[in-house]
Amino acid sequence: MAPIKIWIAGDSTVASNGGTPCPIGWGGPFPTLFGTGVSVTNSAVGGRSVRTWLYSVQTVMDTTGECVLDKDSSGNPILQSRWQAMLNATSGMKAGDYLFIQFGINDGDSTCDRHVGVDAFKTSYGVMAQAAKDRGANPIFVTPLAMIRCSGTTVTASREPYVTATKDAGTQYGVPVIDLNGLAIALYKQHAFCPIPGGDVSATTTGPVGDFFCDDHTHLSSSGALEIAGLVAKALRDQNIPLAAYLK
Repeated sequence: MAPIKIWIAGDSTVASNGGTPCPIGWGGPFPTLFGTGVSVTNSAVGGRSVRTWLYSVQTVMDTTGECVLDKDSSGNPILQSRWQAMLNATSGMKAGDYLFIQFGINDGDSTCDRHVGVDAFKTSYGVMAQAAKDRGANPIFVTPLAMIRCSGTTVTASREPYVTATKDAGTQYGVPVIDLNGLAIALYKQHAFCPIPGGDVSATTTGPVGDFFCDDHTHLSSSGALEIAGLVAKALRDQNIPLAAYLK
């Protein structure tokens, strides 16, 4: 099979985090699930919404309720370096590559610069998907990773409205969607994480929940990240996405 590259755009639940054991996103161990011929550039970074990952964003909101983007002298939004690297004609995305996109955890902030409304969220996904397609690459949308929250023994995690927005964007732009949010909730139920010892996750949480998460209900330990990466890989197979042929 021809060599391909996987590109990843996302937040801290995806980011490699410099090889530290905690926290680490699922994009950290993701390369270990593939055989030869696949390289991975994980450009996820903590604290970003889809628009702060894509653009230089101001801390003021416009009349439409979206954060103002910095513009260049031609009036175009100023792009962040990670997105510029993916768009580079020589070293960026090329035919046969894959682009994974997962945001929706920081986008719900009420203030700028991270706030992103649902319509702007979907539009941003469309921009990224079209850029990949224009280069012959294959975009894949991933719904935001579920936090671990409980009501008694019931998992009550939610990342709405961005879970639905991700699915809607997939339909709108003709892009496959991996519902990592739903898959993660099912995994938490399988592991019987609820109720959480002490009511919420902290750095001192013990047992299976403490082993899986880092020091809060959102971020993963190295073992948790590997399990979540496994969910993404299984979804590739289950959804008959051609990239699955490169898995070990």
